[in-house]
Amino acid sequence: MGSPASLVDPPRRGLTLGSGLPTVPHVPTTNGSALAGPGRRSTGVRRAATSGKRPPAPILVRQMRGPVEESVHRGDVVEVDLSGRVLRSIGDPERLVNLRSAVKPFGLIPLLEAGGEREFGLEPQELAIMAGSHSGEDLHVRTLQALFRRTGITQAALGCGTTGMPLDALTATRLARDGEKPGPIRHMCSGQHSVFLLLSKLGGWSPEAYWLDDHPTQRALRDAVARVFRADPARLVTSIDGCAIPTYAFPIRQVAWAYAILADAGSIPGDDPRSKLAPHLEKIRDAMLAYPEIVAGTRDRLDTAVMKALPGRVAAKGGAEGLGNFAILPGSRGAAEAVGASGLSVKIEDGSASERAWWAASVEALRQAGAVDAAALRALGRYHRPPTTDSQGRVAAEAIASFELAPVGELIR
Repeated sequence: MGSPASLVDPPRRGLTLGSGLPTVPHVPTTNGSALAGPGRRSTGVRRAATSGKRPPAPILVRQMRGPVEESVHRGDVVEVDLSGRVLRSIGDPERLVNLRSAVKPFGLIPLLEAGGEREFGLEPQELAIMAGSHSGEDLHVRTLQALFRRTGITQAALGCGTTGMPLDALTATRLARDGEKPGPIRHMCSGQHSVFLLLSKLGGWSPEAYWLDDHPTQRALRDAVARVFRADPARLVTSIDGCAIPTYAFPIRQVAWAYAILADAGSIPGDDPRSKLAPHLEKIRDAMLAYPEIVAGTRDRLDTAVMKALPGRVAAKGGAEGLGNFAILPGSRGAAEAVGASGLSVKIEDGSASERAWWAASVEALRQAGAVDAAALRALGRYHRPPTTDSQGRVAAEAIASFELAPVGELIR
């Protein structure tokens, strides 16, 4: 890996949509948000706003208590193939979203390019936790502690903090019962932050304030993100993530495209500069698929549940504020598959205040994309129709997906 001076300059705050991207064809607007009732389904693609104000997103999920629709959740969904062509969509494929934790699989690229796997003897489960957002359970702590002991880094150097951690409710309850204060190693982003500490060790850089924009590890991350998304690193849309590092914004279509690349990096055309990243992306994807419980957790984590229900077929990684992303590997849809690898991204308009919406919308979108068969749908039942129980344990309400992904080609006039 090069010295700090060899990496890209700090970013200028401003809009970029990447370069050399395929054009999404104009499609008629069919906004299904006015439909009502549990039997009605939103359809169509929402045209991007030109007046500076986006039109309402279509309804994706309805919260039903008996026959009464108590609330709705709106959002956008897009599926993209390896060439960047939109396959299916509802809402606005150009909706700008922050990557947040969805960047983590791609954030491992600089460490692998710099020879970190060989230098530190990194194991697949360690790659998985660095690409994930873990629940802070003991298996995650043990994985990171083994890495820290072997590489000579300490959790005291982690800058991710401890606020709201661990994610796992049972672990948090146990720690509180025992009077144990969680350390930053239990933060869901501690695996990602370990990448920056290892990069600092490799590059001979001070790890102090590694989360700031101008630290060489953040410049390395920015460069990797720009290459994956085929964007100018000096013009990325940036803001600050909850764990203090920069985050990057792209249209949801480009996020789905990045996950299509993750699904089948070995098939990237040789004239695409991203083909040089293929060995690293394949290694990251395979680690995630091999250790789904390390990527997220053993309880109440959709990413883990999807990868366990669809072993070797879909790599899943969510981001904050209701963003879900799925790398659908080639051959995952059966012998009759004509699509090949694809990336699927779901963004819930009201964010992550309630997991029920992006759980239900994500599983339903995977089903409509042909990636979820009947057996997997049964295994994912509680995520497909997340229940709300009463004080006696009875199901009192359900979040029900209520949309149809439109095949974009069929909408072109």
